[in-house]
Amino acid sequence: MMSQTKKLSIALYWHLHQPVYQLSPEGDFLMPWVRLHAVKDYFALAALLDKFKKIKLNFNFVPALLDAFIDYGEKGLHDLHSRMTVQNVEDLSNDDKEFILNNFFDANYQTMIFPYEEYNRLYQKRISSPECTLESFSDQEYSDLMALFNLVWFEPDLKNKYPLLKKLFKKGKGYTLEDRQNIIEIQRDVIRKIIPTYKKILSKNRIEITTSPYYHPILPILLDINGIKKSFNEDLPVNLKMGLDAKLQTEFALDRIEELFGKRPKGIWPSEHCVSSKMLEMFKDLGIEWTISDEGILSNSIDFEFVRDFKGYLEDPYHLLKSYEYSNGVKMIFRDAVIPNLISFEYPNLDTELAANDLYDRIKVAQGKLLTSPDENHLITIAMDGENCWENYSQDGFVFLKKLYKLIEEDHTLETVLISDYLEKEPHHKPLNKVFAGSWLNRNFKLWIDEPLKNLAWTYLKQVRDDFSSFVKSNPLHPNIEDARKELFICEGSDWFWWYGEPNDSGRDNIFDYLFREHLKNIYVFLGLEPPNYLDTPLISAIAKPSRYPKGEITPTMTGADSKDDSWLNAGCIDIPDGPLLSESKFFDRVCFGYDKDNLYLRFYVNEYIHKNPELSEKTFQIYLYTRNADRKQALSPVRLINKTENILPISKEKFHNELQIALRSKKVQLIRLIKSIPNNLWVLKNSKDIKAVYEDVIDLKIPFDVLDIENGETLEFCFVNANYGVKNFFIPNDMLLTIRRE
Repeated sequence: MMSQTKKLSIALYWHLHQPVYQLSPEGDFLMPWVRLHAVKDYFALAALLDKFKKIKLNFNFVPALLDAFIDYGEKGLHDLHSRMTVQNVEDLSNDDKEFILNNFFDANYQTMIFPYEEYNRLYQKRISSPECTLESFSDQEYSDLMALFNLVWFEPDLKNKYPLLKKLFKKGKGYTLEDRQNIIEIQRDVIRKIIPTYKKILSKNRIEITTSPYYHPILPILLDINGIKKSFNEDLPVNLKMGLDAKLQTEFALDRIEELFGKRPKGIWPSEHCVSSKMLEMFKDLGIEWTISDEGILSNSIDFEFVRDFKGYLEDPYHLLKSYEYSNGVKMIFRDAVIPNLISFEYPNLDTELAANDLYDRIKVAQGKLLTSPDENHLITIAMDGENCWENYSQDGFVFLKKLYKLIEEDHTLETVLISDYLEKEPHHKPLNKVFAGSWLNRNFKLWIDEPLKNLAWTYLKQVRDDFSSFVKSNPLHPNIEDARKELFICEGSDWFWWYGEPNDSGRDNIFDYLFREHLKNIYVFLGLEPPNYLDTPLISAIAKPSRYPKGEITPTMTGADSKDDSWLNAGCIDIPDGPLLSESKFFDRVCFGYDKDNLYLRFYVNEYIHKNPELSEKTFQIYLYTRNADRKQALSPVRLINKTENILPISKEKFHNELQIALRSKKVQLIRLIKSIPNNLWVLKNSKDIKAVYEDVIDLKIPFDVLDIENGETLEFCFVNANYGVKNFFIPNDMLLTIRRE
């Protein structure tokens, strides 16, 4: 007699979040992602339920995102992209046109550019010719590019809801100002429908809505920075004293969801699934019934390592498919860690229906391993970002979701559930005596703290918060205290720390840095105070900038040995910090630079890890140099290196007069090559026999100014690029040029 399959409950849980992209409450958004994901994902994920009567879904809204919907839909606010889209092309400046060419191809090429003939033609025109200039594109092409960029972000089913949208897609090119204005207005109409649509479905008990702390802070760090396991404490405050902020951000979030949807959330999705025991105690005080974290956190909390086979199937899924109750009564569920990665990174490369079948099979395999379970109720939790993966799928991922929902709906042994309903009906939650403090990524907090630049950002935030607290104590009735507090809460958000430092690179790190510092400044502005000067300096520069500039001329001994002589004493220096993920990959720990009346001197301190591993010593790096002199016209050419990713640092767009290539092998300088710029963005090889290089413990370089064609009284600007085989790794510094003046 065959064993009967046990019913398996499925919690499908979509997390919806964007950072605060505004500089001020009524200002333009600096990035368009709220608007574009609204017409691609946010509305469609809920509307899809109309096609599946048995499917129930769970959604987590970060309140700051809901506020942005209202800004776009009801207040009519713009982002930089939408404001430009509704401009007359005849009024575009050259800066506007450069912005369009650099930003209006920000879409997945395979799924969002290639399928549209004119968009693809414009894309190929933009990237195929090194001679491409602003004048290479006509006014009509700028108009079409703006229109098509905004159109391709629409979820395909919306064409059936908006006949005008279908006509605009069919048009293909030749878009007018009126067309572009209509596109933006349709987007606004979709955004206006998002909150009412979710509210309507919520009233039918088809979805559950939860929330995260208002501006997405990492609660365990705010509550107890000393309780966070760290290996790098430099530049880090001893105590943030932000426990009250953590509580208020959570309480305000609960209030906002209740205000907008008419129902107070029972559960909290902690930002980045970061948890700690202090956080759970705070949740209990706020009346929160349940929360969620990741498989890795459960593993460390119950001292049980989940073992998977080569296909990623769990050998024993029992512990992961149960709900838990912490010692204070707060319930916890834990998501499967493999499925989100499959949906985000693997399934977009497969046939869409095959991908849906694979996920269904994984659910069924887990279900099949529950026959020996002593319990009747089991829950598999599929919880992940609900916005950023779908643009990698054909048809925006909805063919995949429709197939998956259909498979689940037709299987009577499976059911999708609202998490609160499941937890209320489950009579026995497994006891959770301890909770391991960590996040979904590597079971630690290193993506938000414990790295030089991230730590410095926390120091900035702490200093500003201390100033805010002192002001409030002295001026408790000041009318702008709550406005200033809101700005403080924005600065506590996780996204700033995620993008600062190693290892993440948004390609727009300078914009995130600018936003972070502007919101810190806003706190002082609201309180009628003068912002401190240090907030004017990008944090990126604060880490990567020189620890000192040359104090005077030097003529050092060129030995290549790290001797203790004083010949480099007056040199300028720049230190390259260790990040948790950088210490073994960086080539230099420090670069010193100086000059006398005839030469530029450089000393590179090679990373000790490279010295100890000779097989890693085969390296190439470049020095790019630029002579600034308004009286003497010189040819300048762009950096010729390949980017590892599509992310472009602003400094890499600079043009230079000289490129010096240096190749090393087995602790020897194998090659020095000087290349000079000539007109039309080209480079030509020049004689470099007068450049001297010595390498023993350190690399010493002596470069005559005459070789670089630098005259007396001229300023030399330069930077270093770590680039093996022509593939760029990173700039030193990464957002500025070093300067010296030949006297």
